[in-house]
Amino acid sequence: MSEAESAALAKRPEPDPAVLAVIAASLDATRPRTVVVEEAAPEPSAWRFSGRWWAQPLAMRRSRPGRH
Repeated sequence: MSEAESAALAKRPEPDPAVLAVIAASLDATRPRTVVVEEAAPEPSAWRFSGRWWAQPLAMRRSRPGRH
């Protein structure tokens, strides 16, 4: 092994516990938390479409002479 390889593989010193705590706290503050919400979507009710033009039968929607 060359000197460059052995220097790259040298054991690094253990970080101070206070530094680790600051790093962990900053990661915890900046990362979003995963939240799972299981809410069922309400079914649309039929009354929303009851008075609309497309709710009438096709024969009633056709324009007739004398009707506007």
